[in-house]
Amino acid sequence: MLIIHGVPLSVHTRKVITTAIHKKIDYKFEVVIPVVPGNPPANWNTLSPTGMIPVVQDGDYTLADSNAICLYLEKRHPSSPVLPSDAKDHGRALWFDAYAGGTIFRHAMHPLFHQKIVGPNINKVPTDNAVVDGVLKSVLPKILGYLNSQIDGKFLVASTLTLADMAIVSNFILYQYLGFKLDAGQYPKLAKYVREIVALDVFQRALADEKPFVEEMGLDRGFLA
Repeated sequence: MLIIHGVPLSVHTRKVITTAIHKKIDYKFEVVIPVVPGNPPANWNTLSPTGMIPVVQDGDYTLADSNAICLYLEKRHPSSPVLPSDAKDHGRALWFDAYAGGTIFRHAMHPLFHQKIVGPNINKVPTDNAVVDGVLKSVLPKILGYLNSQIDGKFLVASTLTLADMAIVSNFILYQYLGFKLDAGQYPKLAKYVREIVALDVFQRALADEKPFVEEMGLDRGFLA
């Protein structure tokens, strides 16, 4: 059985979990929080050379990094693919996956999460509202506008759920957990797209499993009502 190590609300962990669910892979989830509160398992350095999450164990095979893991699962379990066979669609799906991790998460979700959750709740440092305002006013509008312009149907690529959707929407689940809303008036296609992807069984199962952890942290699940 596949063992997934990570944090339930992590956008990277959720991408691996939704890939496993989509492919109907039996898995066991192990919560590991290497940075918060700083108590990783004894063998964490062996499992994760960078100390980051997620990590999977598939029998005697161990692999870190969500991108590498999802590509491994795609090769290992080719049924219910998360990457299109068409070359251009394949490339576009990989692009959105990279954009989700390299731009959306790094420049928007990561700083928001640290300012809203890690700083005040873990490090006991007050939220720096100037940082939050900078992300909301200077970083996110470009991201949201770009994504809104790229949506032409229910899915980002082709006509089925792909890694692109899993990566992009996982970021906006975290965004809404933090209490922020997608402006349907300004970004109507993006707001509708995120709402419809979240409603899929793949995401509903993942979100149900992470509910206790999210509620324990006092995050906002109102957008799921």
